[in-house]
Amino acid sequence: MNDTPPNDQEMTLVQHLVELRDRILRIVLFILVIFCGLFYFANDIYTFVSEPLQDLLPENSTMIATEVASPFLTPFKLTFFLALFLSMPFVLYQIWSFISPALYQRERRLAIPILISSILLFYAGMAFAYFVVFPLIFGFFTTVGPANVTVMTDISSYLDFVLKLFFAFGLAFEIPIAAVILIVAGVVSADGLAQKRPYIIVGCFVFGMLLTPPDIMSQSLLALPMWLLFELGLLFGRLLSRSPKESQTAE
Repeated sequence: MNDTPPNDQEMTLVQHLVELRDRILRIVLFILVIFCGLFYFANDIYTFVSEPLQDLLPENSTMIATEVASPFLTPFKLTFFLALFLSMPFVLYQIWSFISPALYQRERRLAIPILISSILLFYAGMAFAYFVVFPLIFGFFTTVGPANVTVMTDISSYLDFVLKLFFAFGLAFEIPIAAVILIVAGVVSADGLAQKRPYIIVGCFVFGMLLTPPDIMSQSLLALPMWLLFELGLLFGRLLSRSPKESQTAE
């Protein structure tokens, strides 16, 4: 099997820097194009993102803006982050195109599915946060306060809160990718990682406790998917780490 990099032609440092500059410019331009296309709908996008909280607010209660520029800057900020999230496939493609000539054939075969899976899992984590976790969290927060306190959340504070959760859940859903990379890279064996399963499970519940309301149902809704994703990563890690001889024997 040919295990040499696909491109044997050496490039000078200046050529590498020029290519890197060009790809960064393409990334910035692509994000700006997406942002400009979305900015007209900035207020609608913010309304959609804030619905999990607004649907649970008490009657005659609304979200508020405590700063003069918040009604403009908050949807602007959300639209930028949305453009960045939507641009991630293109961003990762540019990164892949830059580094792939230096990779070996086996590394290239593994990198492509890992990149695609990481994007899909990150989006899945964000969707899970929006449709499952947000209603639980905001349902809890809007009912535990004193009876004489009216819930009127600042739009900027709300955005900062949900962006952190989007990012946290997106990263949490990357657990299978992390497990596969650790196993394939030889940092830890599949059996060694499996032996750490009790610590992984405890860590999942601790993570769920920190990000969800203090009830067992909400914590389990985050911890159990994280545990299942770990098991999925462990399974694929075992399959990918098998030697060719082992694969032929199994067949």
